Amino acid sequence: MIDAPMRRALSAPIGWGARLLDIRWITPNRLTLVGMLVGLSSAVLAAMQLWWPALAAWLLSRVFDGLDGALARRRRAADTGSSSSEVGGFLDIIADFVVYGTTVVGVAVGVTIAYDAPWWPFMLVLLAYYLNGTAFLAFSSIAERTGRQIDDGRSLSFLGRIAEGTETIVVHSLWLILPAFAWQIALIWAAFVFVSAGQRIVSAIRILR
Repeated sequence: MIDAPMRRALSAPIGWGARLLDIRWITPNRLTLVGMLVGLSSAVLAAMQLWWPALAAWLLSRVFDGLDGALARRRRAADTGSSSSEVGGFLDIIADFVVYGTTVVGVAVGVTIAYDAPWWPFMLVLLAYYLNGTAFLAFSSIAERTGRQIDDGRSLSFLGRIAEGTETIVVHSLWLILPAFAWQIALIWAAFVFVSAGQRIVSAIRILR
């Protein structure tokens, strides 16, 4: 819902970071893999109930997630790394799904142990992520094949709705800041993501008709 204004607001600092990291041995794909490893460490730390280190690792992983695309666009503009851009887009979405899924599981394990919280709200979140991801990946694939893709600088065609990347970062952060209330937050978040999946499905059908 607020991805577009956030992308505009962060474009300058992210671009500055990409310029700083524009060194031969640093590639967008390596940044993606480092970000994924940092995100996985956040899930492990959350499962161990180390909430603040988990929060730091989660936010750092999202910084890497922004920098890899910015560096790829910078290299592509200079025509020094365009050949790997498609592979980079593929790795980026895989890394996002891996990190999102494992951090949900990590928080679920941590709050279940620490607060005897129910685990099923987090399973609802995973189901909602599955439906949401299926909707936008299917749309992106068909839109690309039929020439109806949405070009916003990213590798895939994203149908923006009420639950996007910025909201995901905020909610996952809230779980780690307020772990005692994480399962209640998960219930509300699952509902938002289910609605978002429905919105994407309806929009995709209208666009692809």
